[in-house]
Amino acid sequence: MRLRTLLFSACAAVTFAGTAIAETLTIATVNNGDMIRMQKLTDDFKAKNPDIDLKWVTLEENVLRQKVTTDIATKGGQFDIMTIGNYEVPIWAKRGWLKPLDALGANYDEADLLPTIHEAVSYDGKLYASPFYGESAMVMYRKDLFEKAGLTMPAEPNWDFIAEAARKITDKNASIYGICLRGKAGWGENMAFLTALANSMGGRWFDEQWKPQFDQPEWQKSIDYYVKLMKDAGPPGASANGFNENLALFQTGKCGIWIDATVAASFVSNPKDSAVADKVGYALFPASGTLGNHGNWLWAWSLAVPAGSKKDKAAQKFIGWATDKAYIDLVAGKEGWASVPPGTRISLYENAQYRQAAPFALPTLAAIKAANTAKPTVKPVPYTGGQFVAIAEFQGIGTAVGQQFSAALAGQVTPEQALRNAQQLTAREMTKAGYIK
Repeated sequence: MRLRTLLFSACAAVTFAGTAIAETLTIATVNNGDMIRMQKLTDDFKAKNPDIDLKWVTLEENVLRQKVTTDIATKGGQFDIMTIGNYEVPIWAKRGWLKPLDALGANYDEADLLPTIHEAVSYDGKLYASPFYGESAMVMYRKDLFEKAGLTMPAEPNWDFIAEAARKITDKNASIYGICLRGKAGWGENMAFLTALANSMGGRWFDEQWKPQFDQPEWQKSIDYYVKLMKDAGPPGASANGFNENLALFQTGKCGIWIDATVAASFVSNPKDSAVADKVGYALFPASGTLGNHGNWLWAWSLAVPAGSKKDKAAQKFIGWATDKAYIDLVAGKEGWASVPPGTRISLYENAQYRQAAPFALPTLAAIKAANTAKPTVKPVPYTGGQFVAIAEFQGIGTAVGQQFSAALAGQVTPEQALRNAQQLTAREMTKAGYIK
C-alpha cells in the first residue's frame, strides 16, 4: 500500500511537472488551402516538440485582417503567432508591434529566401516575419476551351485579348463563364486585383502630392472594363466572390479564365481537388496597349510574433518548423512536389523534381521576379506597393474604396458614381491624416 502511494505520488509529480512546462501557442491564420494543409501536418511538429500545444484560429481573409489588426493595435495579447503579409510587416515592425525573428533554428537557412520576398518581410535589415508562401499574380486558363474556340493564349496577353477570349468561350447555358475575377470588397480582395488592373492600365492611387486619382481617365477605363466584362462573361453573384470562391468555381470547371494569385496554380492543377487539372495553362498578368506594365503584385503570407506575446521562444520554434526547407520536404513526401508552398525559397526552383511536377513553377517565379513594388505603375508615385499602398491608412481606405467598386459590380451604383465616391472618401481620409490640405 505504501509502495503504491509512493508510485502514485511520483507519477502525479511528473504529470504536474509536464503540465507546468507545457505551452499553448494560439495561432491566427487564413483559411487558404496551404494553411489548412499545414494544420493537418502539425503532428510532425508535436512529435518533435511535445511540450508545445497549438490552438488554431482560422479565419476568412477579411476577418483575419480585422482581428489581428485590432488585437495588435490594442495590445490585446490574444495571439502568439499571426499570419500577416508584406503590407503589414514593415508598418508594424516600425511601430514596435512585432518581435524580430532571430531564433528560427539552425536549419532555417535565411540566405535561401528569394531576395524580393526576403526584403518584403524585413524591416531595417531584420526579418520580422517568415514567409510561408509567396506569390504574384498571373492568368490561369482552360486550354480545352481555348482550343474549342480556336484561340491561342499569348505568353504575354493584353487586356483586349482577354476580353475577346472571355466573351467567346462563355457558355452560360452550360454554366461556363469566360472569366472569374475578385468582386468581394476588401483591400486584399477586390482591391488587390483592381489596383493591379489599374496599374497595368496606367492608373495610380495618388499623384506625387498624395492627391487621389480616381477622377482620372485611367481609373475610369479600368472600372468600365472590369464591370462590362464581368457582366458579359462573369459568373452570377460575382460581387461576393473572393479568392476561395473563384478557386472553387475554376476547380469545378465553371471558369474559362481566372486571373489571380500564382499560389492558386497548385490547387487548380491538383487532380485530387480539380476537375480540370490536366487542362490548365498559364500566362503573365495582362498588360495594356504599349504601356508594357504587367501589374504583377507581390504578396507573402507570413508568420510573425506580436511584441506582446510571452511565448516568443516557442513561437519562433514553430515558425521555424513551418517555414524551413524540411517542411517543404515533408509536404512533398506526403502530398507530392506540386503541393508544396511556393514562392519563398531559391532551392525550390532549383529542384528538378519540383520543376517537373509543377508546370506552373517557372511562370510563378517569372511573375514574382517581374513584380516591382518600388515602381508599380508607369507614372511616378509617392508610395511603394504593388496591389496596395504601403501606408497605414490604406487598410481602411482600401476596403472603403473596395466597397464602392463591389457595389458597381453588383449594379447598385454606376462605375462613374463609384469612382466619384472613391475620390471623395479617399480625399477626406487623406486630408484627415495630414497628407493633403
